[in-house]
Amino acid sequence: MTGKILELIKNGHIMIPMALIQNYKKLKLTDKELIVLIYLLGSNEFDPEKISKDLSIKIEDVLKLIDNLTNKDMLKISVKSGKVCEEYINLDEMYKKLVMCMINDKQETPKTTIYDKFEKEFGRTLSPMEYEIIGAWLDGNYTEELINLALKEAVYNGVSNLRYIDKILSEWHKKGIKSENDIKKDREKHQKQKPQKEVFEYDWLNEND
Repeated sequence: MTGKILELIKNGHIMIPMALIQNYKKLKLTDKELIVLIYLLGSNEFDPEKISKDLSIKIEDVLKLIDNLTNKDMLKISVKSGKVCEEYINLDEMYKKLVMCMINDKQETPKTTIYDKFEKEFGRTLSPMEYEIIGAWLDGNYTEELINLALKEAVYNGVSNLRYIDKILSEWHKKGIKSENDIKKDREKHQKQKPQKEVFEYDWLNEND
């Protein structure tokens, strides 16, 4: 289906709003609904049989997709009056929603991701492999809070590589450390267990001449 829509774009020169591509997930549209919308940008004529043929989708599925898009206020089916009444697709509602998405995006404060923090502390862009490693940490046993703490620990020790941070996280995991408070308790415990240095008391007052 993707190949078919690409062919239509190349041959029909469909102008696709970038906002639609960027925000269709926010608008809770499926991939198939997006493809139908892109198709309708090139032709607003409501002809289910032609849509079915051009997109290689069963006609009953086309009608269901159109119904879904109507219920999501992405389009309306209007009627042109004349000698013969013709139905056509009105996409004004879709454009209104895209405008609202763009306004909301500008008003939102950009969020700093954990990847941004790593790049800031390392002073460089992360490699694709480093992105995968950090993603694996997040998907595994480590919280974002703990990863940030391990990053701070590494930076404090003057080390800026993920292998070192991975060792920190592994050790903390073995000890059951899950928060900054756990780290403080572990350090206090470690400090108490350190052997006290013996102080040699020299009785210089009674030193023999």
